[in-house]
Amino acid sequence: MNFLDSAMLEIIAAGLAIAFVAALFLWQRERGAVIRLQAELNAAGERVQAQEQAREAMGEFLQAQAAQSANAVAEELVKRADESFKNRELLAQARIEAQLKPVADTLAKFEKQVQDAEKVRAEETGGLKQQITQLLEASMATQSEARKLSAALRRGAGVQGRWGEQMLRNVLEMAGLVARIDFEEQASTDTDEGRRRPDVIVRLPGGGVFVIDAKCSLNAYLEAQDAVEEVAREAGILRHTQSVRGHIQGLSQKAYWDQFDASPDFVVMFVPGDGFLAAALERSPELMTEAMEKKVILATPSTLFALCKAVSYGWRVEKQALNAAHIASLGRDLYKRIAVMGGYVSQMGKALDAAVGKYNQFVGSLETQVMSQARKFEDLKVDHEGKALPQLEAVETGLRPLAKLAVVDNEPLVAVSNQP
Repeated sequence: MNFLDSAMLEIIAAGLAIAFVAALFLWQRERGAVIRLQAELNAAGERVQAQEQAREAMGEFLQAQAAQSANAVAEELVKRADESFKNRELLAQARIEAQLKPVADTLAKFEKQVQDAEKVRAEETGGLKQQITQLLEASMATQSEARKLSAALRRGAGVQGRWGEQMLRNVLEMAGLVARIDFEEQASTDTDEGRRRPDVIVRLPGGGVFVIDAKCSLNAYLEAQDAVEEVAREAGILRHTQSVRGHIQGLSQKAYWDQFDASPDFVVMFVPGDGFLAAALERSPELMTEAMEKKVILATPSTLFALCKAVSYGWRVEKQALNAAHIASLGRDLYKRIAVMGGYVSQMGKALDAAVGKYNQFVGSLETQVMSQARKFEDLKVDHEGKALPQLEAVETGLRPLAKLAVVDNEPLVAVSNQP
């Protein structure tokens, strides 16, 4: 091996040694850097871990704070929600009360009206009960009186006749007729067949009269009403019908219309009950025609009332006619007296007119003949003690003339004219 090679080897070895030293230096340097880097990494890891711990602690603190704040907020929200709910509930209640107040007022008024109506109903019920009680008492009293009347009517024809006459008198008085003035009861009349006495003689206006005779035979009718069997009832009604027909025949034979000079040719047969006549007409409808053919007018209280009411109206009309005639007589007498008074007034007017003329003549003569001479004393300054002569004036107003004259019974009637 040559020197060059040795030198080369030494150079290579030196280069390798330098490279090794450099490498070692670099390795040491890199190792320090790595160690520093590892230390820094460790420090950074510790810082990161500390930060993580701080972050966790902060998170836990924030969570605690958030939980506490959330609880406070929740409590506040709940409190506010409660207050809002209460306010809304109060507002809704107020609105409901405001809406229901008219209903409540109406219900209160309705309740008051119901109470008043109940009070009135109770009072009316009490009054109605009292009236029903009184009605029952009156009905019982009526039934008792009806039984007494029925028993009295069964005693005989005399009682029935007096009852019929009393019913007739009541109808005449209710129609407006006055006893012993418009009608006369039990007046006797003399005929060729003897003395007769109709129940009532009714006086008509103008001097006429007509006779009313009350016929009341009710035994058969009462027996028919009390009968239980239909056959007995029908037989009683038939006997009642025959009794009415017999009364018609007997009344027709008396011919009351021939006993008075101014009497219509009929007589009124008074049956003191519409039911009595209706029962007879139901069994014998031709009974009314038979009665009219015999100049007998069948009348019940209702029909006789209408007939006598017409008579009362006729009397009233006649009285009015008499009053009118009396008024006419008084008017004629007053007319004559006014005529006489008018003559006196005319004479007095003429006398007053003549007096006024004489007065004017006197004033003219006094003024021209006497006063003119007397005034000359004033010109001569004669003391007249302050008394001046008056100015005399004539009366110029004329009297109002009587322009209309009439003659009544050869006597002058003076009427005042229409001149102002």
